[in-house]
Amino acid sequence: MSDSVFPNIRIVMVNTTHPGNIGAAARAMKNMGLSTLVLVEPKEYPAEKAVWRAAGALDVLDNVQVVSTLDEAIADCGLVVGTSARERRIPWPLVTPRECGDRVWAEAKHHEVAILFGREDRGLTNDELQKCQYHVHIPANSEYSSLNIAAAIQVICYEIRMSYLTDKEGKAPHFDDWDMPPAKQKDVELYFEHLEDTLSKLGFLDLKNPRQTVTRLRRLYNRIRMDQMELGIMRGMLTSIQNYIYHSENRIRELTARDEQK
Repeated sequence: MSDSVFPNIRIVMVNTTHPGNIGAAARAMKNMGLSTLVLVEPKEYPAEKAVWRAAGALDVLDNVQVVSTLDEAIADCGLVVGTSARERRIPWPLVTPRECGDRVWAEAKHHEVAILFGREDRGLTNDELQKCQYHVHIPANSEYSSLNIAAAIQVICYEIRMSYLTDKEGKAPHFDDWDMPPAKQKDVELYFEHLEDTLSKLGFLDLKNPRQTVTRLRRLYNRIRMDQMELGIMRGMLTSIQNYIYHSENRIRELTARDEQK
């Protein structure tokens, strides 16, 4: 049994023609933490091209199971999902990749699960798809919908990993951790007062007729949502600008007074 977090989930590739796709699939699987790959009658395997394309995922290839029939590959599975790019005359329960990830992860806690990927040129046959409880369809660009098999495996494995991470953390993964807390609203309001005063002293803003300038500046800063340190930096910049204006005005007054004394 694999020591990964997905020991009950297997990727099954049926009659793969190009061994490079097997290596690329192994790499896609390892990227997402899956490690059980089953090959049903591959045209060429073992093969150097598979090893070359696998890069750092040779451990997945080392544990590949090669079987003669699809029935052998899925015999002990409680859930089988088949990838399909075609609409069927008789509709079959169809799930999105995301729904597939959720269902596979949930059921893999209790029994073996297989996701089937067919031949590069024509996918899975109708008979093979009828062995599946669900079909999964990747909604690719209708003008160019043919996905490389390793790319399709990457999409499904990614969704399985996202379902696992969501379950593990109790919520979907997020990447919005920040090194400083957001600025308090009262401090933001003081900043806007400071900003308006500075822009007025610069002659950029007419406080008696600001039009929509202040509103649009507020929208800009609210969209950015400054943290406490960023707000402090901005206040410091405004203070430096005002100090420069103050000293410049004093210098002008001194020069004017000197000229008047001449």
